[in-house]
Amino acid sequence: MAADIRTTSSLLTLIITTSVTPSAPSTELVSSVFQSFSRHCPNLIDCNVIVVFDGYDQVVSKPRLKKGCITSEQARDFSLYKENVKKLVLSQHYQSNEDITFTQTEAEAEYGGPWDPQNVVRYTAAQTHDKKVTFIEPSRRLGFGLAVRSALRMTATPYVWVHQHDWILQSDIPVNPLLQIMKASESDTKVPIKYVCLPGVHMLSYAVSAEVIRFPALRELTSNLKHECSPERQPEVKIPLTPLFFWHDKPHVASTAHYLARVFPSRLAMLRGDFIEDKIGQRARTQMKEGHVSGFWRYLSNEFGGF
Repeated sequence: MAADIRTTSSLLTLIITTSVTPSAPSTELVSSVFQSFSRHCPNLIDCNVIVVFDGYDQVVSKPRLKKGCITSEQARDFSLYKENVKKLVLSQHYQSNEDITFTQTEAEAEYGGPWDPQNVVRYTAAQTHDKKVTFIEPSRRLGFGLAVRSALRMTATPYVWVHQHDWILQSDIPVNPLLQIMKASESDTKVPIKYVCLPGVHMLSYAVSAEVIRFPALRELTSNLKHECSPERQPEVKIPLTPLFFWHDKPHVASTAHYLARVFPSRLAMLRGDFIEDKIGQRARTQMKEGHVSGFWRYLSNEFGGF
């Protein structure tokens, strides 16, 4: 088991995005996430973790959280919430009596046209001495897309597990075999596995859903590419994968380099406040319905559903 965990931690960084939530300053959401990791994917606990605390834009009398508008009380609660989450995350990696030092850096998340100097969000990144834990705090709202990109830029491992704060695992995830399969597929120039979505129960019949069977190009790709995979050293482990013609924001494992190159090729790809599935996901699915293969493959595991 120890060797298995070391292999996982050398390949994978855990990225958690969180933001202003009605339950703040309680860490109930993030605590539930870590409890589900311990129960269903304990290897994740030992991986480097980057937590992005997405910010807000305005303090108002009537909150609109999705627009970055919060009340003064929510602003106070969010400050407490961030401190509480930091303590929770650090407790997963360090002993209470351990001396933890941080290195702090300042950076910018750029977006949109470079001619407008307002098209940047400044943020602070605090990283522990051994780089096991990183906290990113932007000066204002980034949105999910830019939050993920900011974390990816600080990732040193070839793969990432991206997780929003309101999803919990309900089934065991064999993450190390999955990573070995993805790593081995890198030499496959035709069908490399770059992204694996960990679906909810409603997606278990994705291969025969209306989103697939109504379109000849998608039906053909599903027929050709749906298959079971096993890592070379663990042939007894079977992970069934189904082509996924969409980039979902729900929990997923992906290649770090692929993520940066294909989802964030330039500052114009994602604007502040954007969700990846609303931009990249919709665009890719439309192209594939018309028979245009984008050149990279996304999969869902149809065995480990239930979030």
